[in-house]
Amino acid sequence: MTEFKFPTEIIDLPSRGLLYPKDSPLASGKLEMKYMTAKEEDILTNQNYIQRGIVIDKLLQSLIVSKVDYSELITGDQNAVMIAARILGYGKDYEFSYGGQKHTIDLTTLEDREFDESLITPHVNEFTYELPFTKTKITFKVMTVGDEEKVKKELDGLKKIDKNLNPELSTRLKFMITSVEGNRELGVIRNFVDNGLLARDSKALREYVKKVQPDIDLNVTVEVGGVEEDITLPITVSFFWPDF
Repeated sequence: MTEFKFPTEIIDLPSRGLLYPKDSPLASGKLEMKYMTAKEEDILTNQNYIQRGIVIDKLLQSLIVSKVDYSELITGDQNAVMIAARILGYGKDYEFSYGGQKHTIDLTTLEDREFDESLITPHVNEFTYELPFTKTKITFKVMTVGDEEKVKKELDGLKKIDKNLNPELSTRLKFMITSVEGNRELGVIRNFVDNGLLARDSKALREYVKKVQPDIDLNVTVEVGGVEEDITLPITVSFFWPDF
């Protein structure tokens, strides 16, 4: 049987590998990815994957050549892999609509978002933070693909109980916070988020997380009616389905 060798590219991760354990392949800060083929186009049109909301995850897992645990990717690195997948699959030019106009962005011009490396202990995904108003000391982590999947499952379960329930923010915080005043019990953390975390402390925490969370910068400038606007790049259905 003839074996085909697909061309690949090495992708630099926004985290530079700093948040992964030393023994993880992701600690190199790089990933090898292959170019999209008909196999991946089959994934993109798989109705079962689309309905379950896992089509992008399945696509990226198929494209990553490096022997890594996909669920361990922090979400910012996952975003960079998604952008790289689009470039390798359909080219660097991405057309989208905004403000009643068509715009085209060169995806290769997107840069990594700056983060405060001095706040990171190399190869440790945990941070200490004192909430500014209650002075409660907590630790938290940057969310991974696996963490986001757990959040989704919990939210889906809650919606089955009450379709009007959508506690996305508090649920995400329950997975992000790893200890409260040194206590790592899940029940203590969940009770704290529900009953002890002030809204203004929650906001301050989310702002601090941005300082330490590596990601790709999706802020772009477009011109609408002769006026420049700064927006977050819309990831629409045409991102991976340009002919939709």
